[in-house]
Amino acid sequence: MWSVLFLTLPTQPSAVRLRVWRALKTLGCVSLRDGVHVLPESQAALFDPLATEVLAHGGQASVLELATRDEARRAEVLALFDRSEAYRRWRTEAQALAAALPALDETEARRRWRGTAEALQTLRRIDYYPGAAAQQAQAELDALRQALAARFSRGEPVAQAPHGIARLDPRKFQGKRWATRARPWVDRLACAWLIRRFIDPEARFVWLADPAGSTPAPRGAVGFDYDGARFTHVGARVSFEVLAASFSLDADPRLQRIARAVHFLDIGGIPVPEAAGLEAVLAGLREVHADDDQLVLAASAVFDALHAAPGASA
Repeated sequence: MWSVLFLTLPTQPSAVRLRVWRALKTLGCVSLRDGVHVLPESQAALFDPLATEVLAHGGQASVLELATRDEARRAEVLALFDRSEAYRRWRTEAQALAAALPALDETEARRRWRGTAEALQTLRRIDYYPGAAAQQAQAELDALRQALAARFSRGEPVAQAPHGIARLDPRKFQGKRWATRARPWVDRLACAWLIRRFIDPEARFVWLADPAGSTPAPRGAVGFDYDGARFTHVGARVSFEVLAASFSLDADPRLQRIARAVHFLDIGGIPVPEAAGLEAVLAGLREVHADDDQLVLAASAVFDALHAAPGASA
């Protein structure tokens, strides 16, 4: 079964016609003919605001159900929802990024990767009958992320399976050495700030070139944000979010705000307003400071300011 929207748009105002056209495109509905638009029955409610607006401006709109008489007719309607060509165009863009990756700096490469990931997310929202093309696209996005990690983040942690994160007593983590990968980027910089600001004010950091290989963490050091570290990605959470949850800091709305930006910059997802500015400032600090300890000090001032910013607790 499908839901069908029959429309006769008002001639004026033209803005209404444009809004309705854009909305139909965003919804990913298909057209049987001019003025007849189709969505799966489960998505019928998406048509209601459009019908209401058209009627309010003197047009005509009706939402009805459509049933096909046989499998051949059903197959014809399903074929209209085929997104294979859209996935092909997406793959062309993803492959262009993969080819350009060796020549891109880290900030630009990560910005383009997030755009590629968001484009796939947008496509999948309107892929009401996903098949092999959707699976292949996701596999290619995963491969692209691995290529990005290999290029810029050797030792980038593979997320552990989701599980309950144990709550820890920060008093047992005082005066520790904390080990992570050298040349820290957003997640590691945010973790270092969180550790020293909220968990272990006397923390000392050990920067490892290859924590999984030639430069393992020294005995007794507490590892974060690399494969095998005590604090690393868990499920959909990045290391900053895991640390915050582990030490019962995740209820702080100011830290939640920072966590959303760190999450987006590290692995993508839902964009947040602070992300672009934070990324630009941290990228500049990496250019200015070749010493990782100095980089952490400079970045910590940025996170202090973001934590104290007006509206941060909203």
